[in-house]
Amino acid sequence: MARRTKEEAQATRERLLDTAEREFQRRGVSRTSLQDIARAAGVTRGAVYWHFRDKADLFAAMCQRATSPMDTLAEQASEATGGSPIGTLRALCVDALAHLTGDPRTQAVFEIMFHRSELAGELAGIAERHDRDCRQARARVESVIARAVAAGELPRDTDTALAVEALYAYLTGLMHGWTLDPSSFDLRACAPALVDTFIAGLVANPPRVGSR
Repeated sequence: MARRTKEEAQATRERLLDTAEREFQRRGVSRTSLQDIARAAGVTRGAVYWHFRDKADLFAAMCQRATSPMDTLAEQASEATGGSPIGTLRALCVDALAHLTGDPRTQAVFEIMFHRSELAGELAGIAERHDRDCRQARARVESVIARAVAAGELPRDTDTALAVEALYAYLTGLMHGWTLDPSSFDLRACAPALVDTFIAGLVANPPRVGSR
């Protein structure tokens, strides 16, 4: 009986997360209340509070279920060794864009984060955690660019930190535009060419130390 109760509770939690994802996409985060989510999920508001402290906690749990392509890029960057560092960077970026196109849950969460939410007010804590995670991820990716410098694939005076900022701005810009209208172009098919455009610019004219 206890096992069944635990399984039922987990099923309710997942239903709430699925419902929150749909309602946040449809209404926007700020316009969606916990009561709206409870009603759409067919549970009481008390059931929502049994699983989540508040809307920010629910929002954070929803985001954590999705596999962020940028987090995946960072994790793979920390594990990548050997071969051409620039070739590794290219492969990681292509994989990150392809991952977004192949995971409906990640697409939904990124659409919500980019276009249906303001990470302020009750979600300010999530914004702070997101910024902290991004800084850690950037450091991992920067290590690949640093290896490219050491291997002579980039000039010795390359500003690796600024190069990472440019890379993240480019990739998240592509993701932002594509999640707004996925029918506008085939991101998976175009990913190699789009990444090659950035890599070519980075190799030909990278940001230099002292340029900022």
